[in-house]
Amino acid sequence: MFPALETELKQKILPDPYEDFMYHHLQYYGYFKAQRGSLPNSATHQHVWKNNNPRYLLSGSLGKRDDLILDPLQKEKRLWPSCLSSAVHRQMEAVNRDSLMLSSPLLKSRQLLHDEFGKVNLRLREPRGLFAFFSGRGPLQAPRWPVECEVIKENIHHIEWVPPQPEHFYQPTGSEKIPEIVGEEGGTVVYQLDSVPTEDSYFTRSRVGGKRGVIKELAVTLQGPEDNTLLFESRFESGNLQKAVRVDTYTYELTLRTDLYTRKHTQWFYFRVQNTRKDATYRFTIVNLLKPKSLYTVGMKPLFYSQLDARTHSIGWRREGDEIKYYRNNSDDGQQPLYCLTWTIQFPHDQDTCFFAHFYPYTYTDLQCYLLSVTNNPVQSQFCKLRTLCQSLAGNTVYLLTITNPARTPQEAAAKKAVVLSARVHPGESNGSWIMKGFLDFILSNSPDAQLLRDTFIFKVVPMLNPDGVIVGNYRCSLAGRDLNRHYKTILKESFPCVWHTRNMIKRLLEEREVLLYCDFHGHSRKNNIFLYGCNNNDRKFWLHERVFPLMLSKNAPDKFSFHSCNFKVQKCKEGTGRVVMWRMGILNSYTMESTFGGSTLGNKRDTHFTTEDLKSLGYHVCDTLLDFCDPDRTKFMQCLAELKALLQQEIHKKFKDTDLEGSWSDISLSDIESSTSGSDSSLSDGLPVHLLNIANELNQKKKKMYKKKKRKPLQSRKQRNIQYQKNKLMQESELTEEAPSQANGRDRGTSLDPSEMTTLMLTKNKERMQMYVQGNLHPPATNHLSGVGHSP
Repeated sequence: MFPALETELKQKILPDPYEDFMYHHLQYYGYFKAQRGSLPNSATHQHVWKNNNPRYLLSGSLGKRDDLILDPLQKEKRLWPSCLSSAVHRQMEAVNRDSLMLSSPLLKSRQLLHDEFGKVNLRLREPRGLFAFFSGRGPLQAPRWPVECEVIKENIHHIEWVPPQPEHFYQPTGSEKIPEIVGEEGGTVVYQLDSVPTEDSYFTRSRVGGKRGVIKELAVTLQGPEDNTLLFESRFESGNLQKAVRVDTYTYELTLRTDLYTRKHTQWFYFRVQNTRKDATYRFTIVNLLKPKSLYTVGMKPLFYSQLDARTHSIGWRREGDEIKYYRNNSDDGQQPLYCLTWTIQFPHDQDTCFFAHFYPYTYTDLQCYLLSVTNNPVQSQFCKLRTLCQSLAGNTVYLLTITNPARTPQEAAAKKAVVLSARVHPGESNGSWIMKGFLDFILSNSPDAQLLRDTFIFKVVPMLNPDGVIVGNYRCSLAGRDLNRHYKTILKESFPCVWHTRNMIKRLLEEREVLLYCDFHGHSRKNNIFLYGCNNNDRKFWLHERVFPLMLSKNAPDKFSFHSCNFKVQKCKEGTGRVVMWRMGILNSYTMESTFGGSTLGNKRDTHFTTEDLKSLGYHVCDTLLDFCDPDRTKFMQCLAELKALLQQEIHKKFKDTDLEGSWSDISLSDIESSTSGSDSSLSDGLPVHLLNIANELNQKKKKMYKKKKRKPLQSRKQRNIQYQKNKLMQESELTEEAPSQANGRDRGTSLDPSEMTTLMLTKNKERMQMYVQGNLHPPATNHLSGVGHSP
C-alpha cells in the first residue's frame, strides 16, 4: 500500500467537512494544487505546513519579512503515482472519508454558530477566502516580476513624514540654464539596464524575484575613496531609471525606462543615488519625457529623500531642487518629440544614500503591510473582510475589501446601498493610493461618522487595480502593454483580468442592490488641485444630480478641491474608461477623481505642494461628503442643486450672449456648453497588441454566431391556430369582394354590394372552384386533424 495513503487511513481526527469540500472544489477547478495537509486557513495542519515547506520562505526581496505564503501558481508534486487512475483516487478517498464519518461519535460541523448554552444558532460563519491571506505571524505574498527583470535583494523602505512648514512652488527667475544634451558620445555611461522589454515582445511568465541567476552590478566600480562618481540603482519595487550618463564631474543625463512591452509613457521616475558629496552642486537632466506640458513649468519640484536624515532626524520625503526647467529636447530622433526636465541640488551629507521620485512612492508591499495591520486588528477585521478579486497577469493578488457593519436583520442588509472605490489602475499615479489610505484610515476607525457610514453602506474597495505595473515601475500600463483604463469593456478575461473582474464584480453587485457611487482615484500631471470627471445625465428627472457630489466636496475641502476644474462631458475616446462603463451600466454618480502631482492654487494652501497628509485628508472628506449627500434632510442637496442651476445659467448666458434664452435655457444640451476633457492625462487607446488580436477576433466571431442563431417558433395552441385560420379566411374573402363588383356587374371599385348580390357572387365562385376540381386543376381543402378545422391550400 502507498505510505501516504496508510498515514491518512490511520488518522483518528475527522477532517472538517467544509475544508474537505473546498479542497476537492478548488483542486477540480485548478485554483489549488497543493497537498491536502497544506490547506489555507487550516489551523490543524498550518504549523506542520510552515515548518516542512521551506520553498515558501521569502528571501531578501522583503528583508525581515521572511514569512510564509502559499503561491497559488506554484505547482506541487502529486501525492499519487501517475499510473493510478483518478477514478481510483476518488473511490479510495470516499471509502476513507465514509469510514471515518461512520466511526466518529462526535461528528459536528464547525460552520454553524453556537450560543453560550451550546445550542445551534442557524447562522453560517463568514465564508473563508479562497487563497491564503495574512495570519497572525504576518505572511506577505512576495511580488512576482516578469522573468526579464533583474531585482536587487535589498528591502527599500521609507518613513512617513509631514513637513512642519508648507513647501512652496518654485518661482522661475527666467535665467534658468538649458543644458545641451550630449548623450553617450560626449559622456560616460555609469548605469544602464541590460535588457528592457519593448513593444516588439510581450509578457510570457513571471516569478518571485524576477530574472534567475546572479544579479549584475550595473553601477560603475569606484577607483578609490576620492572617486566621487554617483552610484545609481532602480531595480527595486516601483523603481524606474534605465540609464545614467556622466557628462561632467557633477552633471548627469538620465534616461527613463518606458512602460514594459511598450515604447511610450515616460513620466514616473524613482531611483537611488549613493556616494554623494555635501558641498557640491549637482545637476540632473531627464532627457526623454514625452508630454509637452508639465507641472514642472509652473513651479512643481521633484521629491528627495535622505537616509541619513531619516535615521538621525526622522525627516522623510521633501521637495527639493533649484534652477528647475522643463523644455523640448532638440536632439530627438525625429520619431516623436522628447522633452527634458533639469534641476540642481546640493546633498545634505557626504557618503549618503538618497532617492529621487516624481511623487511619493506607494508600493505593492506597502499595501500588503497595511492590509496585514487591518487583518490583525481584532476590531477592524470584524467589519472589513479581505478577499481575492483575481490574480493579475503576473500572478500577483488583486485585493478586494468589503467594509460594512453586520446588519441586524435580512431586510436591513438588503436595504443598504453600495459604494465602489478603486485606485492605481495607472501605476505611476501613486497619489491615488494616498487618498485611498486616508479613506480607509477613516472608514475603519471608531469615529461615530465612520460607524454611521458602515451602518448605511456596503463599501467595495479595490485599493490597487494594477499591481504588476506598480511593482515594475510603469507609469500607465499593465504587463499587457496597454492602458487598463481603456479596456473596461474587454472580453479578454485572461489578458486584462484586473479590469474584467472589477467590472464583473460591479455587475453582480448591481443585480443585488443600488450602487450609489463609483469613484476611481487617479493622478494628474498638467493641472493643479483635485477635481472630478463625471458623466452628464440625459434624464431630465435627474438633471444636474451628478454634479451635486462634486460641489459638496468642493465646499468640504475648499483649499484642495476645485469644482470649476470638474468636467462632465462624455467623449467617444473615453468609452472604455471605468467612469463611462460604470455609468452606462446604471451608476448615475460615476467619477474619476484626479489629484495633482503638484499642489493647490486655492485658499490657504495657495502655491504650495500637497503632502501625503493633504491627500489622506481628502479621503476623509470623501466620507464626510457622502454623509452630506445622503442626509435624510434634503436641504443641503436642494441648495446645491439650486446653486448648480444658477451657475449653469450664467455659463449659458456667457456662451450665447446675443440670444434670448429666457424660459428655454434648461433645454440646451450640457455638452454644447462644456469643453472636452482635453486637459486630462488620458491617453488614446492603442488598440490590442498584435498577439491578442487573433484571440479577440475569435471571441467576437463566436459571439456573433450566438446572436445569429434563429430561435424556433413556439408551438401554437389550438385556439391560436383557429383564430389565425379565421383571419386568413376573412382576408381571402375580402380580396374576392374587392375584385367582384367591376367584373360581375360593371360597377366602380369600392361600390358596396347588397346581401343578395353577395350570395349570388359566392355561389358563382364556388361553382367555378368545383369545375376546376373536377377537371383536376384544384386539390380539395386539407383537414387539420389536430383542431378539426379545414384549411384552404
